[in-house]
Amino acid sequence: MPKTRKLTLMAMLTALSLIVFVIEAQIPAPVPIPGVKLGIANMITLVAMLVLGRREAGLILLVRIILGSVFAGGVSALLFSIVGGALAYAVMCLTLKSFPEKMLWAVSILGAAAHNAGQLAVAIALTKTAGLLVYAPVLIASAIVTGAFTGLGAMYLTRAVKRLDKRA
Repeated sequence: MPKTRKLTLMAMLTALSLIVFVIEAQIPAPVPIPGVKLGIANMITLVAMLVLGRREAGLILLVRIILGSVFAGGVSALLFSIVGGALAYAVMCLTLKSFPEKMLWAVSILGAAAHNAGQLAVAIALTKTAGLLVYAPVLIASAIVTGAFTGLGAMYLTRAVKRLDKRA
């Protein structure tokens, strides 16, 4: 892929992920459990990994986390997002090659679980309350549901992006 085309796609995916993140932050959670949300912006990270590469996806994720915290969060949101995002990114990078593209939902579930684990670790560190670990089963269950949803969405979105790229 030519450099200009790659940079343009990175910019578009970054903007799209930020827009989705900010909109999702304004929507009430589908379940009344603190910290549980769909994580739709993660679809863009997965698409970027498959279409552009891991490094580029990491840059897109980092920009989204920083700007998302500026627009829809704050310092504590940045801390939770950066730790959760870094763990999710690392797990998805490590597992992406182990699964065929049609099982992207599995990679997404593992990433969602890592994200939740990172956020739980930050909460425990900030509050110095190890008792928050009782919340882990709820977070794992939500990671399975939301990760599968975002992974399936990313799989179909990746196919569409690849088809568009072939036409251009």
